Amino acid sequence: MDTKPRVIAVVGTNASGKSGLGIQFAAHFHGEVISADSRQVYKGLDLGSGKVTEEEMQGVPHHLLDVCEPGHFFSMADFQRLSYEAIDDILSRGKTPFIVGGTGLYVDSVCDGYVLSNIEPDLNYRRELEKLQTEELYAMLIKVMPETEVDPRNRNRVMRVLEKIHDGDMRADTKQPRYDVLRLGVTWDRETLCRRIDERLKMRMQQGMLDEVQRLIDAGVTRDFLYRLGLEYRYIAQYLLGEISDINVMLDELSKAIKRFAKRQMTWFRRDKSIIWLDMQNDPKAQAIREIEKFLGA
Repeated sequence: MDTKPRVIAVVGTNASGKSGLGIQFAAHFHGEVISADSRQVYKGLDLGSGKVTEEEMQGVPHHLLDVCEPGHFFSMADFQRLSYEAIDDILSRGKTPFIVGGTGLYVDSVCDGYVLSNIEPDLNYRRELEKLQTEELYAMLIKVMPETEVDPRNRNRVMRVLEKIHDGDMRADTKQPRYDVLRLGVTWDRETLCRRIDERLKMRMQQGMLDEVQRLIDAGVTRDFLYRLGLEYRYIAQYLLGEISDINVMLDELSKAIKRFAKRQMTWFRRDKSIIWLDMQNDPKAQAIREIEKFLGA
């Protein structure tokens, strides 16, 4: 009989509404939320990352928000370690942990229990890799590991394998799951999702997203760091730094980039056949509550 502690994950694309639903589910089951977003870990990255406000939290405690200064390195291993600590603390108080977010690799690192290397990354080598195009990186990988099965379009994964080779860490990836996980998915049909993305982008611009990025630049956050964050931070920084001269051109390109990213998110999540996709056209909260009650044995 499986006696692992139970955790619920709520995953989905940008602008799908997963954060709001995750809060509703956690509130209903007296749980707490672990944010699984690679940009929300940084202080000051609020509007651009879609970080929930204190009011939106509705009194539900949140973890892994604002745990790192902008410009500092934060890895999947850091996320996994802090998530394990937060989950174990939540469980020790008799609460239910809800992992909510759209960074699929972060979610899987915790839910699947990736066994990660303790070798410290060579940041100088990483900076050199970041200067190269994805095609160049993949060519480097093929030269030293011709039998690789890594997707040549997955830039982050190609870089990570190159780093592991460079660091002498060539262990096969293994998994040791710590928790029994119920995975709930949130998304919409493409037309609806694209409309939600555009509406959210317009709202965030009205709320001051340009000013947020300008404050980061004024505080000394480097262009390279903002570009690596991608999407809102990359395109708005390009506009503010004069690399894109027209704001409407910038917004059009940004909208397209967010939609491409949402498509990649769905490709990632669709690989996991254990995810139960909520019917967003009907009553997703009622559906989720039924699934969670069954999972928790309520």
